[in-house]
Amino acid sequence: MSNAISGMTKTTLRAVMLTFALSGTGLVLAGCQSDKDIDITKLVPETDPPDVLYNQGLANIKAGKMPEAGRKFDAIDRQYPFTDWSRKALVMGTFVKYRMGRAEDAIASGNRYLAQYPRSEDSAYVQYLIGLSYSRQITAVTQDQTPARRTIEAMEKVVTNFPDSEYVDDAQTKIRFARDQLAGKEMQVGRYYLERKEYLAAISRFRTVVEQYNNTNQVEEALARLTEAYFAMGLTEEAQTAAAVLGRNYPDSQWYADSYKLLRSGGHEPRENPGSWIARAGKRLVGA
Repeated sequence: MSNAISGMTKTTLRAVMLTFALSGTGLVLAGCQSDKDIDITKLVPETDPPDVLYNQGLANIKAGKMPEAGRKFDAIDRQYPFTDWSRKALVMGTFVKYRMGRAEDAIASGNRYLAQYPRSEDSAYVQYLIGLSYSRQITAVTQDQTPARRTIEAMEKVVTNFPDSEYVDDAQTKIRFARDQLAGKEMQVGRYYLERKEYLAAISRFRTVVEQYNNTNQVEEALARLTEAYFAMGLTEEAQTAAAVLGRNYPDSQWYADSYKLLRSGGHEPRENPGSWIARAGKRLVGA
């Protein structure tokens, strides 16, 4: 959250330095006062100049009045399109929607901003907000992990397109978390198949973790589960290789201790077969 606040402050400071202001015109609502069913205070648009509306929005953010802040920024966006104030208001409106937990609205707002201003001074921040909005939607590994995939896509754009921005470090942290979620989902499904002795289906899931998510904290268990599944199928050489790769990378792991014990129960020990896909994948592990 500190990075989001930082981006907001920088935008605010730049806006305050601007000296010009556009003027708005009022809208007369004839006859509305006589209709008891209409609350005319909700029909009157925000008609202050954009700089006034913008500063009112910032004041509302500071006071914790996010809905009111959003209305101020939305009013600028509607009434002063294609101005610098509209651009800045769209940034802040995206931020407010994110802070209010309106993730889909924040994503839509952010994407609209980037479509209009792909290389502006605030583009990195808006792309980061989009990533944060997807990240906020990530749920337990037992649920659909589409938000995790979208988080990775959004945050990789921060890292790739804006490598010098202050948001890169946190973007990479969010990417690692999202990748761990995806690996966790594969493990959850793999364990489901393993419990039902559907070994080939289980191995496919554990293999995905080892090959595609080799820098997550799920790899240790994935190698241990591969040892278990291959051993159950009688594919001793593959089981030995999985255990050997596990032991080489995580020698103090309880998963390795369990795998070693399993192999010894059948009179075998960990032994790596260099020609196995597990050995090749093992060379790319973080601990390799």
